[in-house]
Amino acid sequence: MKNSAQHRESPGILVWLWLMLGWLLVYAATGAEVPVRKLTVDMSIQFGGTPVKLDQLVNTNVADQVFSVTRADFLLSDFAVRRTDGTWVERTNWQAFISLSAQRLRFEVPQIPADKYDRIRFKVGVEPGINHSDPAKYGPDHPLNPNLNQLHWGWQGGYVFLALEGRWRKASGDLGGYSFHIGNDSMLTTVELALPLDLTQDQRLNAGLHLNRLFGGRPAFAFDDENAVTHSREGDPLAGRLRNQLQNAFTFEMPPNKLSDLAQNRPVGKRLIATNATPYKFVFARQFPPPSLPMDNPLTNEGVELGRRLFHEKRLSGNGTQSCASCHQNTLAFAESRQFSLGAEGKEGQRNSMPLFNLAWKQTFFWDGRAPTLREQVLMPIQDPIEMHQTLPEMVGKITALEPYPALFERAFGTKEIDADRVARALEQFLLTIVSYRSKFDRAMQGREEMTEQEKRGFELFVTEYDPRRGFYGADCFHCHGGPFFTNHGFANNGLEETAIDLGRGKVTRREFDLGRFAVPSLRNVAVTAPYMHDGRFKTLEDVVEHYSTGVKSSASLDPNLAKHPKGGVPLSEADKKALVAFMKTLTDDEFQPKQVTGK
Repeated sequence: MKNSAQHRESPGILVWLWLMLGWLLVYAATGAEVPVRKLTVDMSIQFGGTPVKLDQLVNTNVADQVFSVTRADFLLSDFAVRRTDGTWVERTNWQAFISLSAQRLRFEVPQIPADKYDRIRFKVGVEPGINHSDPAKYGPDHPLNPNLNQLHWGWQGGYVFLALEGRWRKASGDLGGYSFHIGNDSMLTTVELALPLDLTQDQRLNAGLHLNRLFGGRPAFAFDDENAVTHSREGDPLAGRLRNQLQNAFTFEMPPNKLSDLAQNRPVGKRLIATNATPYKFVFARQFPPPSLPMDNPLTNEGVELGRRLFHEKRLSGNGTQSCASCHQNTLAFAESRQFSLGAEGKEGQRNSMPLFNLAWKQTFFWDGRAPTLREQVLMPIQDPIEMHQTLPEMVGKITALEPYPALFERAFGTKEIDADRVARALEQFLLTIVSYRSKFDRAMQGREEMTEQEKRGFELFVTEYDPRRGFYGADCFHCHGGPFFTNHGFANNGLEETAIDLGRGKVTRREFDLGRFAVPSLRNVAVTAPYMHDGRFKTLEDVVEHYSTGVKSSASLDPNLAKHPKGGVPLSEADKKALVAFMKTLTDDEFQPKQVTGK
């Protein structure tokens, strides 16, 4: 009977195939294309049916523990829809990156054949071939660009498929931290849901990742000091449990509203460039992903040279005594050795001068991230009364009257007219070209040099988590300082104070959980950029390592990847502390004193 039933169904399938073939032939004969549609999905991260509020201790699990979510980021791939006849249409080279903290919660699946479907399917994570591919090959806006998603393991290789981090309140009232990272090939998770879907026109869906389902199951999930971290090591029961729960943690549904409000246009300024300007050859490391350079300010030799001169121009300050280079010295990786910079009139600032390199991959500037673009950042110190103390009209007047600037502006932008915007564009071009990637460590990774045993031990500590439950006793540095840039380009409270003295990022966002958070600096060239931290409190790298080993102070906004560790920090032996310092010294770029950035 089974064979007979299959035989009876086969004529229907043949008829359908002939109809589909005829349909395609009609389109081919008329020169028309097979119609395709776009599916747009708005994702939300929820707990108990309520959207998660970032960094707020308002979620209560089944163990009656209150917790927050500081990070909820994940990768999706291989989206597929099933026709009502049971055949699947799959986008096998499709990925999406979802991030709660970055508010990147919308993704699109284009080029789906117009039809009606009854199921959807996707994967959390990426296939092994992609997981172990070169991450530097993906463009700046690609979901798999590691500088965009901060989900690549860096030098260890492979992606984190899901990163979930936050704080939880212990019975004692203290705050602990949790850090759940699901990754590695065995953790690739397929999610399949029934969903009637009419794609004869473009459609949108609402989707949710429900953390109460992720933390559900039996026995009841509960945070504790021994159950607050996973990195998906083989055989890790916590990682396996979360992965199994993940398969049932998603929902998709049709929204009541239409697609008309989906346009997200990123404003782009007017493109200024001289017609005969020479394109600048932007060179960077093979292991760096492509940067997102400003489309309205293309790099040219003339623009970069103008920016270089302006960077060293003391007339940018009110009294003509200070240039940008005064506080950003190229022999010190464009930082300075003072704890606090002195302004043009001798006034002392409140923060340490940041080094300037690899800025093409940053998305916010200053220790508190108050400048969203480099073009906006460069004009702020000029106007600051403590720093260069000059109005923009005064600055423009001085530069306009000074030879050979009118001619240089004409070569770069096609006009002798000088204004603050063109000054900012020129400085932006120059600063974007300052790139550092030629350290001893880089040569060792390329097999052109050998690190010492002590340096190798330091690197091992650097990229290994501290997780005694699983037998790992590393320094756990890579969460904030991983990847080829040795920074995640984010913001973190690293335990300098119990109560924020300098509000940091919190002064900009006015959000409580940003209090005491500052930009995570790159560790490249760190040996030549002392003193350290936003306020320059530590004079040596040994002081810095000691802080992370014994000096970390708890607070409500302490980064979860520090809060999950014992009080004070990650306990390290004296030998391991020295090894860490030795490794960090291998990150110095001895070729980074570029001749072209000296004065006029």
